Amino acid sequence: MELPSPDTHVIDRKQRIVQLLRMVVPHEAIVDNERQTLAYECDALTARRCPPLAVALPSTTEEVSKLLEICHRERVPVVPRGAGTSLSGGALPTSDSVVICTARLNEILEIDCDSRFVRVQSGITNVSVTQAVENDGFFYAPDPSSQLACTIAGNVAMNSGGAHCLKYGVTTNNLLGVRMVLMDGEIVDIGGESLDAPGLDLLGLVCGSEGQLGIVTEAVLRILPKPEGARPTLIGFDSAEVAGKCVADIIGAGVLPVAIEFMDKTCNRVSEEFSGAGYPDVEALLIVEVEGSPEEIEYQQGLITQVAWRHNPVEVRESASEEESLKIWAGRKAAFGAMGSVGDYICLDGTIPVSKLSVALRGIEELSKTYKLKVANVFHAGDGNLHPMIIFDTNNAAEMKRSEELGAEILKLCVRNGGCLSGEHGVGIEKRELMTTQFTEDDLEMQMRIKDVFDERWLLNSAKVFPLELSQARRMQ
Repeated sequence: MELPSPDTHVIDRKQRIVQLLRMVVPHEAIVDNERQTLAYECDALTARRCPPLAVALPSTTEEVSKLLEICHRERVPVVPRGAGTSLSGGALPTSDSVVICTARLNEILEIDCDSRFVRVQSGITNVSVTQAVENDGFFYAPDPSSQLACTIAGNVAMNSGGAHCLKYGVTTNNLLGVRMVLMDGEIVDIGGESLDAPGLDLLGLVCGSEGQLGIVTEAVLRILPKPEGARPTLIGFDSAEVAGKCVADIIGAGVLPVAIEFMDKTCNRVSEEFSGAGYPDVEALLIVEVEGSPEEIEYQQGLITQVAWRHNPVEVRESASEEESLKIWAGRKAAFGAMGSVGDYICLDGTIPVSKLSVALRGIEELSKTYKLKVANVFHAGDGNLHPMIIFDTNNAAEMKRSEELGAEILKLCVRNGGCLSGEHGVGIEKRELMTTQFTEDDLEMQMRIKDVFDERWLLNSAKVFPLELSQARRMQ
């Protein structure tokens, strides 16, 4: 079959854009070779892929500014990217876009333990922040499961959380300020070093905006003194619904654990085989961690075990040493990687009120049977942030389609029960067409007007968050 002639206009435009970008950053900081851009054609939502026009790897805020200024002038769409760990397709490029990756913005700029903050470039990994301050007795609280790889840039974009967000909050609760570059290249500082900056809460708009308002190049992060100690309790149940009720009762008893994690039987078995953590063979497993002085830990664990025994658990195991604590957490920390050995999966991110945990788990089980696909549940039970994993075969088109449909129904279930579409993964492309299930037309219009203010040409990550038809119409205005 005769192949069509290449579109010389497209080639000319790509060459022109690449040449312009290389005028403001070192030659090697612009990647346009098709083989090299393969690494950027998707993020952790690997079912969707698209090669970008080019990739830029700036090392300073000033370089980001110059790159955006060119893209704004030439009307080139831009997709911000951190480490590419997004599970919602938040960093998925479009074929006409330039990906601006923050990976080389990876320096710690200032540590102030007296004022309890650090200033970092946004490409630094999450875990590196704690590593930089732990010898001084401090830590950075948000701890996503991907914290070894994910960057502060992505954490700010998606308002990421983690196992310990129940007590310490998510990124927005630990973010003091940002330096951000707007689409036209203007550099702005929002917030600062104090706990509560004066004026409008623009920082609240930026955190969780999914790279739609600007590219964050620096962040001022709140650090906290390390607790005296921490100890988890492992509780096994013969019913997922009962485990959900136990979580609600623990919160209702007035105890504030640092984390409450849930794993169902499927996830429990796979994690146990992978990690050898010594988990019991039960239908549902809770890991409840408390912290403080030895006296505080003992008191809190006493209350938690009292609540647990009222629900007839199969096993209650209190950690008595650092070694036992690490073993209890080992399986949970390995859960997402371990599930990859079973098959392909989509990891969802809906939230529900804690009081509705048992209702949601029962609903997920029923939907799993309807769509004939296995769902493994592992999530932050303390704040109701669900992470159901739908297992399917990527090479089976019918199964893949059913998995996406099942995912949509699970998220709708969350919204019906008073929750929302995302707790920490963001909307990206995964949930953009579901936004109308949670927000009215007026709600969406107000959100899009905010983007108009920051990015009137709709060039920054514009194929994300909002239903595609609405985004395209906005960009055409």
